[in-house]
Amino acid sequence: ESKALLGIGNPLLDISVVAEQALFDKYKIAAGTATLAEEKDQPLYEEIVKFPDVSYIAGGATQNSIRGAAWMLPESCKTHFIGCIGSDANGTTLKETAEKAGVTTHYDISSKNGTGCCAVLVNKEKERSLVANLAAANDYNPEHFKSQEIQDLIKDIDIFYSAGFFLTVSPETMVDIGKFSLENGKTFVVNLSAEFLINFFWDQMNTVLPYADYIVCNETEAAAFAEKSGWDKTNLEEAATKLSQGEKQTKSRTVIFTQGSQSTIVAIDGKVTTYPTPKIESDKIVDTNGAGDAFAGGFLSGLLLGKTIEECVKAGNCGGGTVIQREGASYPETCDYTW
Repeated sequence: ESKALLGIGNPLLDISVVAEQALFDKYKIAAGTATLAEEKDQPLYEEIVKFPDVSYIAGGATQNSIRGAAWMLPESCKTHFIGCIGSDANGTTLKETAEKAGVTTHYDISSKNGTGCCAVLVNKEKERSLVANLAAANDYNPEHFKSQEIQDLIKDIDIFYSAGFFLTVSPETMVDIGKFSLENGKTFVVNLSAEFLINFFWDQMNTVLPYADYIVCNETEAAAFAEKSGWDKTNLEEAATKLSQGEKQTKSRTVIFTQGSQSTIVAIDGKVTTYPTPKIESDKIVDTNGAGDAFAGGFLSGLLLGKTIEECVKAGNCGGGTVIQREGASYPETCDYTW
């Protein structure tokens, strides 16, 4: 039978460069972080587009994950994406990249701002830092979700996915999805996405998490969440256990903490298991941009196909392992993963 996945998030065009430490220092950007652009960051965009090796890649965490899922899933499964773009060339690029990957887009169009972009700075350790200028992505109108087109669409969706980044735009839409998912026996997957969201959008995050059947994040975000919750931030297995038993509307909750090349921690309603991550030789790694998004994409594919949690993690590792060997969140033409 045909299953369907819908992502809602911030569609952004990645502007990616390999940068010296001096550039990180100049804009006070730490390695491996994701932040929203401030006033001080505005000149960064003009600066990096002049780099000879600059590349433009379709980005935005949620859309990256949905493209990854489309890449891994059989043709019979449908993938959809909702977000807001501007009516400009960058918006067209994002739409074309998504549609070429097999994702059906349902964009809200901003009349105020151009399509959002994200500066991706890759250091010599191949770690990526993201500075997002949301622009049109921030203009998403919650009424778009309530429109007839989208209300008809969601009836046929099995899994909803949203990166935490959307908390800065429309947490009420995420809650709407959570409630719809709960009332209609669907699955809602949320990614915590970035430390700044845990630190500065904590209240919004906690309006959404009670509706999440699955919560995904990486080790840095997991430690930040533990610290903010008053738990031991050095014991991530305990943090996963506690988060899986946290306040929830859903019957069950699964928490997935990825840890780069280290094993993945999974806690299901208080019971924790770890799964090893296949090693990828460092000389094969291009950059880590989009690796976490691709893990989520693979994981969502497994969920949609009704696979075991172990198989979902394995598919996630395939997604992440593929993307770190490529520039940005890009996927090969075909997927040879066998379920």
